[in-house]
Amino acid sequence: MANHSEDLSQLNISIEEKDKLVAEVIRYVLFKNHQNSGSPIKRDELTQIVTKNYRHRTLPAVVIDEAKHKLASVFGFEMRELQRARPSSTNQGRASSQQSVADAKSYVLISQLPADVYRKYVEDVNSAHVTGFTFVVISVVHLAGGKIPEENLWHHLKKMGLFENDESHPALGNIKQALETLVQQRYLQKDKISGPEGNILVYELAERALDGPVNERVKEYISQVVKRDVASVVIN
Repeated sequence: MANHSEDLSQLNISIEEKDKLVAEVIRYVLFKNHQNSGSPIKRDELTQIVTKNYRHRTLPAVVIDEAKHKLASVFGFEMRELQRARPSSTNQGRASSQQSVADAKSYVLISQLPADVYRKYVEDVNSAHVTGFTFVVISVVHLAGGKIPEENLWHHLKKMGLFENDESHPALGNIKQALETLVQQRYLQKDKISGPEGNILVYELAERALDGPVNERVKEYISQVVKRDVASVVIN
C-alpha cells in the first residue's frame, strides 16, 4: 500500500476522489457478484469505472488494489484474480485470435469465513443442490482428464437422472441452462473442435475449477466417493 500512497500524490487526484472510486468499485463488485450468481467480473469492467473520468493509466491498479483490501477487511471477501485459460483444443491457426482471451483477467469473490461459520450463518441451504451439481459435473470432467466431449458428459449425467431436454427438474430447473451457468461462472469452458465426423463440442475445466482451493475440494470429494463405493463393495 505504501507504493500506492506514493503513486497517489503523482496522479493529481485527491484522497476523497480516490475513496469515492474505491467505493464505486466495491459496490459494482458486490452487485455483479449477486446479480450474476458469482460469475467472474472482468478487470476491464472495473477499469472502466475509473477511466470514465480519469485518464492516468496507473490509477485503476491503485483503486482496484485498495478495493481488494477493503473487501477483505470490511466484508470478509477475498477478491481473487483469475487468469482466463485458452482451451487446450485450440489449434495453432486460432492461437493468435485467442491470445487476447487468454490474457483477460477477472475476479471472483470468495468468503474468508471459516467453513463451519459460513455454513451456519451464510450458506443458503436452498442452493445446496446447485453446489452439488457443480461438484458432480467438475468431478466428471476431472476424471475424464480435464476435458470431455459433450456427448460423453451427458452420458454420465443421464446415469444420475439429469437429462439434456429436462427443463423442469425439481431442484435444478432447466438442466441444460444449469450446465451453461457453469460455463458463465468459468468452472467450465466449451469449444468446438474438428473430428473425423465433423465438429464436436468439448467441455474443459476452466480457471475457476483449476483454482487451488476448488481443485483440492474436488479431489477430496472424488476421494470420499471412491472410499464410500469401495466400502459398499466390501460390505456387500
